[in-house]
Formats: sequence, C-alpha cells, structure tokens
Amino acid sequence: MPDIRALDPPPPRVYRRRFEPGSLSFRVLRSGPTVSEQPAVVLIHGIGMSHRSFAGLHRLLAAEGPVYSVDLPGFGGLPKPSADMDVATAARVLGELLADARFGPAVLVGHSMGAQWAIEVATRRPELVSRVVVIGAVTDAARRSFFAQLGSLALDTFCEPPCVNAVAFADYARCGPRWYARQLRHMLRYPIEDRVRALPMPVLVMRGSRDPIAGLRWCRRLRDLAPAAELILVPGHHHAVQHSAPRTVASALRAFVRT
Repeated sequence: MPDIRALDPPPPRVYRRRFEPGSLSFRVLRSGPTVSEQPAVVLIHGIGMSHRSFAGLHRLLAAEGPVYSVDLPGFGGLPKPSADMDVATAARVLGELLADARFGPAVLVGHSMGAQWAIEVATRRPELVSRVVVIGAVTDAARRSFFAQLGSLALDTFCEPPCVNAVAFADYARCGPRWYARQLRHMLRYPIEDRVRALPMPVLVMRGSRDPIAGLRWCRRLRDLAPAAELILVPGHHHAVQHSAPRTVASALRAFVRT
C-alpha cells in the first residue's frame, strides 16, 4: 500500500520577510508561483498562535497558487506592541501591507480570532479582498465570556490530536499569558455580527463538526447574517480543523474560489 505522504506536494520554498510599520511587527511567509491565474491566499492565525497552525494548508495551497501566511504583532515570537492593539488597529495596518503587496484582490482565510482580523480587513478595504473564509470563527454569542472561553478551550485541547496541541502549546508559550489576555479582551468585544453583515464579497464559514468553541448554531447564524455565504462542516474534527484536516480544508477552499 503506498505511503499516504507520497500524495502530498513537495515542500514549497518559503520566503520570509518582516515588516515593521510604526510600532507593530508583522512576519509574512510566502510560497507558490509568482505568476498564477489563482488568486493569492492570505492565512491569518488565531489568538495565541502563529503561521505554524497553517503549515499543512499553506503547503497544499502553494502547489497551485501564491500563499501568504501572516504572523501578527505579539505572536509567533514577534515583539509585543507597547501600545494596545485592538482588532481595528491590526486590521488597518494589515490592510496597508496587502495594498503595498499589489497582488490583486486576495482570498483572506482567518482561523478563530483570525476570522475577526480577516473580516475587519475585508470590511475596511473591500477592494483588496475577493473572498473571505472564516474557520472556527469567534466569539460564539453563547460563549462570550472569559470563563466560557477558558472552558471551551480546555475541552478542545483535550480532544485535539497531539500534533495540534504540540504546536498550540509552543505558540502559547511564545505569546505569553499577558499578551493573550489583552487580546482576549478585544476578541470578546469585537462586534463580528455587525461586521459580517457589511461584507460585500462571498463568505465561506467552516467549522469542525466537533468544535466546542464555534458552535453549529453560531456558525449558521454567521452564514445567515452575511449577504452571500455558505457553511461547510468537516466531520469528526475540532477547532483547529485547518491543522488536523488540511486536505479537506484545501479542497473546500479551492471549490469555493472557483464558484
């Protein structure tokens, strides 16, 4: 029986670059062809995490088109900003970076809190975004408190595969509890329902069918609030479905872009 790993594309060449607009530090990892008919895909990690949570998906997508994985300020070992950084501030600067890149309207993919950053960029700079994909989007209206999030995260950690937790724990350690707590406050306050209503481009809402953080009712609500959206469930997976099932997520993303 052939090794399933032989089905994976070879590891793409990864180009890393750090940007420091003002007091904020971003890291961008780029792979894939420089000239392609496929739109660029921008991957935005969740709270406490880094580009490593998208490594498998990045590799698969880079086999067909340009892919950019972003590390946001204070995450992935980047310096913590001295001033407070809410979702709007990070999205404004990220939008400026995308505009400077000049690769045309991109597909923004955000996981967990990254969904908030992706939605905010798309709302503020719609000319830069062709489509939005949100995976395990937060914050579920039924879990919008510190203790509810803590409980849901603990349950998800217990259920995720060891390879997912290994990356998560290492990234959480680099992030640190103080910066995590500061960003969690903004995550809980972000008016995602209001912002998703304003999106003029198609939206794909994705969740693992066993995700305890982004519930099914909540994801259906986001789908229904967006002017043009669809919902996809990945059976048997949890919150970090882009990490635990990258092939399934990549296939769904490709199909969404083609429609």
